[in-house]
Amino acid sequence: MRTPRSGPSTERRAAFMCPACHAVGSAGMPTISSWPYKRIVAVTFVVGVFMDVLDVTIVNVALPTIGKKFGSTDTGLEWVVTGYLLSLAVWIPASGWVGDRIGTKRVFLFALGMFTLRSTLCGLSWSIGSLIAFRVVQGVGGGMLVPVGTAMLYRAYPPNERARASSILSIPSVLGPALGPVLGGIITTHTSWRFIFLINVPIGIAAFVFGLLYLKESSEPMAGRFDVPGFALSAVGFGLVIFGLAEVPRRGWSSSLAVIPTLLGVAVVALLVVYELRQSAPMLAFRLYADRAFRSANFVGFIGMGAFIGSIFLLPLFLQLYRGLSPQESGLTTFTQALGFISVSRFVGFAYMRFGPRRLMVAGLALSALINLNFLWVDQFTNLWWIRLIMFGRGLCLPLLFIPLQASAFATISLADTGRASSLFSTQRQVASAVGVAILGAILFTGLRVKTAAAVAVGASSEGVMHAQL
Repeated sequence: MRTPRSGPSTERRAAFMCPACHAVGSAGMPTISSWPYKRIVAVTFVVGVFMDVLDVTIVNVALPTIGKKFGSTDTGLEWVVTGYLLSLAVWIPASGWVGDRIGTKRVFLFALGMFTLRSTLCGLSWSIGSLIAFRVVQGVGGGMLVPVGTAMLYRAYPPNERARASSILSIPSVLGPALGPVLGGIITTHTSWRFIFLINVPIGIAAFVFGLLYLKESSEPMAGRFDVPGFALSAVGFGLVIFGLAEVPRRGWSSSLAVIPTLLGVAVVALLVVYELRQSAPMLAFRLYADRAFRSANFVGFIGMGAFIGSIFLLPLFLQLYRGLSPQESGLTTFTQALGFISVSRFVGFAYMRFGPRRLMVAGLALSALINLNFLWVDQFTNLWWIRLIMFGRGLCLPLLFIPLQASAFATISLADTGRASSLFSTQRQVASAVGVAILGAILFTGLRVKTAAAVAVGASSEGVMHAQL
């Protein structure tokens, strides 16, 4: 791996653009330039990725208002979300190679700038068609932010601090879905729906300038040529899978519009795996699954992420459709999960060093299964504070699963392979999220309601417990 570069010109430019950041105040307070580099990466990562994760959930709240504004059909509104998800499915797998070849700083800032610019254009959209087009292009930036940012984060933290890096990695993943409905409800109720997108602009500009000044460049000289056939197979395969699964909650598993794209996508992905394993420089390095720790972490993560995202999708719908809560009230009810996560996550790094990942993951999955059992007794008349308590309990368990899972996934991966591993890990999470939403969403909308969906989530957690012990 090339040594990160940070020459005198970078320091002079930073001092010129932000002199206060480089001068120590009269009170002797530490400045940004004196921070450890890993902290600089962490701040940039959390802010950038938080915008990306928040965007997925905050937009859903504004869809009815957008539909009324543009006089759009339900199909048009669906493509505001589906178009973005398809763009993510295309660019997440390619992001590892792009970051290794061009440089993680350049690619991360490009993705951040693209995401911010397209957020501006989404906020200025003049029709539902223009909004869909801007959302698709916005997904180019969103698809690269998480994998490239993850690679930057793990390269900045030494191996003995990977658990701490994992706790940082989990912050936007938990806070984004928790805050999205709350902020979305407040914005659409008290201001214009356009601020759903425009809220990203000042944050994105600040993060871009901060990263431009302080991030260091790194790349891999052995990245190889761009794997065009692999990219094409990946885009078609994962795109079809994500599209098909996105149709399941609305149309059910019996719909050909859901089943046929999903099955075709699975077939193309299988062909992709066979092709990539025969390449010396593949876009997606499936050979990394030969690493036992990486393989096991991805399998457990697939189950855990599917249950986690699926339930985040399920509960707000239940609260709004069957309890009559507003999006803002629903968001405040589910937000207690984030409070539980934050209260425990800072201690998991110490526990990781003492007990190792296996015990923590087993405990996290087992406790999550027990907590999810309580949803079997939730109905239209359940006290909201009881639901909030359940969500808080879930939040206490999640760090025990996701922080050691992410740390162990990259524990035995070399720095040179971190970018490719991050692409695989992020692709797995994207597909797992789609599967979780499809299964639990279909259960909810076919009349079996939240109790059966909760039982499925419990079963998924139990399956994860068994595999985590292997």
